[in-house]
Amino acid sequence: MSRVKAAATVLALAAAGLAHAGERQDDLARRRERLMQALGPETLFIHRSAPVRVYSRDVDYEYRQDSDMLYLTGIDQEGTVLVLMPGNRTRREILFVRGSDPRREHREGHVLTKEEAAAESGIAEVRLVSELDRFLADMMNRRPFDTQWSRYEGEYEAFFDALRAGRARVALVFGRRPGPAEELAPVYEFAERLRPRFVGASLVDATASLWELRQVKTAYEQQVLRRSAEVSSEAHRAAMRATRPGRYEYEVEAALEKVYLERGASGWSYPSIVGSGPNATVLHYNRSTRQMQAGELLLIDAAANYQDLTVDITRTWPVGGRFSKEQADLWRLALEAQEAGMRAAQVGRTTADVERAVEGVMRTGLLRLGLVTDAASEQFRTWYTHGVCHWIGMDVHDEGEYRRPFEPGMTFVIEPGLYVREQALEALPDTAESRAFRQAVAPVVARYKDIGVRVEDSYLLTGSGLERLSATVPRTQEEIEAFLQGR
Repeated sequence: MSRVKAAATVLALAAAGLAHAGERQDDLARRRERLMQALGPETLFIHRSAPVRVYSRDVDYEYRQDSDMLYLTGIDQEGTVLVLMPGNRTRREILFVRGSDPRREHREGHVLTKEEAAAESGIAEVRLVSELDRFLADMMNRRPFDTQWSRYEGEYEAFFDALRAGRARVALVFGRRPGPAEELAPVYEFAERLRPRFVGASLVDATASLWELRQVKTAYEQQVLRRSAEVSSEAHRAAMRATRPGRYEYEVEAALEKVYLERGASGWSYPSIVGSGPNATVLHYNRSTRQMQAGELLLIDAAANYQDLTVDITRTWPVGGRFSKEQADLWRLALEAQEAGMRAAQVGRTTADVERAVEGVMRTGLLRLGLVTDAASEQFRTWYTHGVCHWIGMDVHDEGEYRRPFEPGMTFVIEPGLYVREQALEALPDTAESRAFRQAVAPVVARYKDIGVRVEDSYLLTGSGLERLSATVPRTQEEIEAFLQGR
């Protein structure tokens, strides 16, 4: 998809005779500018694209670019390196890309030319990645890159002066730090190669600065997210229409994901969860092989990757078209909890406020239904097993600081879920308290057994309040049943 978009962009720019143009390219440029302001003029920033990963033998997984590279360049091609030098006079952004290889392109398809990469990213200077080592060597030795000394006009002096004085910084994106037993990501190996060579410079982590920017969506990102939500919402409605007793989960999944491609998305942003009956109580069920039966619920958690941005939507509905009393009890409780979370999601508050609001409703609601005996205890966690609020954007669980107060431009989900499984009671520790709890709720659990419900919507916080991006997916019991009856 990116190669098609790149080719179309190049044609448009050639016709206009511009180096780069377009709302997307302008937004990418502003993102890079904000990052450079955060890094400072004595910094050399280097970020490399994600590697290709092998699926099996000589078959690779479909390529997924590093999200930070997408955020800064829009380029989804491997072998790409972005360099930013905020203190430079003019050459503040340099993109390094793979060179043309006719034999490889015969096997794998077109590789972006330097002109196409410039058009796609809005970065005027694009070089071949084979030149990167020479560029870095020149920077380490305080030599002007690709310029004779007789013609040098001080382009890199801010960094060279800092390097000479021992103030220079080389910034990489290290991401989340691995534990002592975990393998180090390739960026750590790259850092170790740079460290002894950049004498007089300190290696710094640009992750926090970059992810802080990603947490608040630009006006352009908000526009694309709304479209992404429209595509995903339409897909959920198609899945509802495809649901029938006797059909298989994979048939509904096919109807869902067909919409993604028809509406211009590149595919799913995370593997679709399509779970019926007891599978609805499995948080990350992904086999989609079960035949659906009347009287059961179907839970779908799915969203499209549209122009590198995603929302996150979950709905649960009756396979036969109508909720049973017990199914409706849990669904209404999940909705009530979500509404409480929505009221708590205000500028200046945090995700912890949303979590507490949802938990409060769950505690009292489960006590009302007889699924817990003490609302003040942790019994409710037997059926309420995960948090409800996470960021969305380039990734379905997007980067962001959870202690940071809400502000306009932030995007996140609220997703209360309840999963009644007899195995949950069996897994409780063998204590007098647990035995008393099991005995008290067992008759109620027998009625609610194997019912899993989750309602999840994606939200954009604006200056005027909370906008539900997935508002067109039927949500209340009445809306869902009416939609299923009218399909």
